[in-house]
Amino acid sequence: MRKRIERQEAIRKIVRRDRVRTQRELVDRLKQHGYECTQATVSRDIADMGLRKLAEGVYVLAEDLHLQRMIAELVTSVVKSGQLVLIKTTAGAGQGVAAAMDAAELDEILGSIAGDDTILVIARGETDAELVMDNINKFRGQF
Repeated sequence: MRKRIERQEAIRKIVRRDRVRTQRELVDRLKQHGYECTQATVSRDIADMGLRKLAEGVYVLAEDLHLQRMIAELVTSVVKSGQLVLIKTTAGAGQGVAAAMDAAELDEILGSIAGDDTILVIARGETDAELVMDNINKFRGQF
């Protein structure tokens, strides 16, 4: 049971960080993190965790679907400077998008400040800021 929980936590981190398109890719990434498992095991984990595929063919966590929809519909641009990420949204959408990001409890984010159409995200470091920006672009369908 503990091994399954740890493996699923690794899947959660991999899916949030990388653009995983197939179960085989996920098996390979898990092996890189020290988890030896079969595609059948990964398939069961995907079902247990409620992973879904975006229209672009990339896996996303069920709890991130709301965030993905908000970002896809409301975010107009995203830029990074050091450990800061500046997100521009349509008018009036800044606080809603920031609330959805907070609800997703992303490990890379320390906190955010939201205005009417702008969100300032403070990441744990520059690498984490890059991951935040990549994930936002992934949700926007921009690779």
